[in-house]
Amino acid sequence: MRFNPFACLVVRVMACVTGIVPPVVYAAHQPTKGSALLSQAILAEGDDREKLLEQFGAEGVQADAALIELWRRGELWVTQPATGPGEVVIYNGAPGEGNATGERLSTGGSVTFDLGAASPSNPDRAVRKQLGKLLDVLALKHPGDRERAEAARQLGLRQEEDSLKILENLLPQQTTAAARAGFEEGIALAKLKLASGAERLGAVKKLGELASLPARDQLRTLVQEETAKSDAARDANLIKTAQNSLAAIQTKQDWIERGGTLFRGLSTGSVLIVAALGLAITFGLMGVINMAHGEFITIGGYTCYMTQVWFASMYGGSGAGFDNYFLVSLPLCFLASGFVGWIVEWSIVRHLYNRPLESLLATWGLSMILQQAFRLKFGAANVQVQSPQWLAGNYEWMGVTLDWNRLFVIAFAVMILLGTMLMMTRTPVGMQLRAVMQNRRMAAALGIRTARMNGFTFAFGSGLAGLAGAFLSQIGNVGPSMGESYIVDSFMIVTVGGVGNIVGASLSALGIGSVDQMLQPILGPVMGKITTLMAIILILQWRPGGIFPSRSRSLEG
Repeated sequence: MRFNPFACLVVRVMACVTGIVPPVVYAAHQPTKGSALLSQAILAEGDDREKLLEQFGAEGVQADAALIELWRRGELWVTQPATGPGEVVIYNGAPGEGNATGERLSTGGSVTFDLGAASPSNPDRAVRKQLGKLLDVLALKHPGDRERAEAARQLGLRQEEDSLKILENLLPQQTTAAARAGFEEGIALAKLKLASGAERLGAVKKLGELASLPARDQLRTLVQEETAKSDAARDANLIKTAQNSLAAIQTKQDWIERGGTLFRGLSTGSVLIVAALGLAITFGLMGVINMAHGEFITIGGYTCYMTQVWFASMYGGSGAGFDNYFLVSLPLCFLASGFVGWIVEWSIVRHLYNRPLESLLATWGLSMILQQAFRLKFGAANVQVQSPQWLAGNYEWMGVTLDWNRLFVIAFAVMILLGTMLMMTRTPVGMQLRAVMQNRRMAAALGIRTARMNGFTFAFGSGLAGLAGAFLSQIGNVGPSMGESYIVDSFMIVTVGGVGNIVGASLSALGIGSVDQMLQPILGPVMGKITTLMAIILILQWRPGGIFPSRSRSLEG
């Protein structure tokens, strides 16, 4: 039978969704040339051990770094058999008596040995220092260009003769521009201290060409030291070159800060889009002032937390099985908040249409009831939602650090926005929904069941708020008052974008999020928020109906 990768992917996705995830089987130790050399070095002493470790550094690969960590932690044991030479065994248990089972370091495979006659191979201070250097060397052999370049920079910052020689020896082996730039930067950083004359001047110039951020403080110190010298001893050319390099580095830093601000603005705006999209439907299209909208966001956050707890009880707090919890929690957050929203519309909201003051007071009271219910169930303290492994970490692009969880929020916010717009404009349900919102009496006369459509619309908007809670759980903590900080921003976004206009609300969210992030570094968090609010007030004075006004039930007589 021919292997079908698509069918395999479908089976894995179905297994994750249904919870039938096979247990993770960890591979046993696989012997390599590096493990054999390390085993010989542990059994050797003095100069022989030093030579074997040097050979290990020259011939080992980055994956062998885990073996050094085992040695430093004391998990490599030397057996003492009655006859014949000893051997090195991987064993992470506690000292004691009797037989124990481990794995041979050099040849692999399990072995039973006398624990009382064995001894852990704890390296002394000199060996630990050499092992630290070996880790640096192995990091330079990482298969990823970004990781190799960063390891070269860190090694260059040590400014040691041995480190400089290692970097110069490995530089010709770098075939990619990113890795080569990292090694050149590490060499230039080391030469700032170790070189002199024209060689040092070339290193300063190179650091400016590479716009090396780690070199900024050292170049400033260099300029200060040279300026403090007498006129005869001062190197004016070195000072000028260092100042030019500092200017180039500062230019790069400014661009990185602008890029970081733009990314934070996009991510904040995306969060606000998801948080305000549901309100744009319930308030913008239905005309219901729902002060409990923030609590629907909180329901989504707690649903994500409870899904994480269940997966942790089934598969442990880490691993492939646990990491699937977030994907499973997304539809659950939507359904949980949507179901509660349907109950709220059926029991409270549908009796208060065209009565905005009463609906405001009723939903405000509901928000306080829900917050107290969250405190009674989960406690007053925040709970932590752990990001899955595939959302942890970040990616660096042109010096700007992009967090994976925020990139995911941006991408998913776009998908939700497009899906909502397609549903509203390309499906029979969306057509009926817009008909009811524009003219309820005419829609009822045409046979549309307006009461059912009201319940669906409110539940759908509440479900979108639940998705916002799931996303917010990945970039912050979940607590009873989690949604309060977003309810005011959500109303501002819907009002500025145009009541009832989903596209306008989305553009408003991106604009408010970006402006807020740009003003905070300049004016501070408080003044930045105040300035943003003042700008919103001026916009509403100019256009009371919002930037993109549209007609909805709230405009009917």
